[in-house]
Amino acid sequence: MSFVAVATLDELIPEVPLAVDEHELAIVFHRGEYFAIHNLCSHGHVPLSDGDVEDGSIECYLHGSRFDLRNGRALCLPATEPVNVYPVQIEDQQVLVDLDHPITEFQES
Repeated sequence: MSFVAVATLDELIPEVPLAVDEHELAIVFHRGEYFAIHNLCSHGHVPLSDGDVEDGSIECYLHGSRFDLRNGRALCLPATEPVNVYPVQIEDQQVLVDLDHPITEFQES
């Protein structure tokens, strides 16, 4: 796996998505876990990092679509297509993301 440093832990605020524009990611620290999700809603193509994090999902602020942070699955309309999520590791206070290997299993979590 080819993990890339995208942020530091001190940049993250629990439940507040951090946009990493260089990689089109939103990094989320939620309920003690770290998530990396593609930052554009599959429906409205607006930044998910501007939305709310709640109950293991992130909401698109424009039309209300929600996406599962673990697998990227669209949880409600109007979005019907998932967004990519990526493996995350924490090492030496750095948030590392494997951009080459998105998680592709869209199963219930």
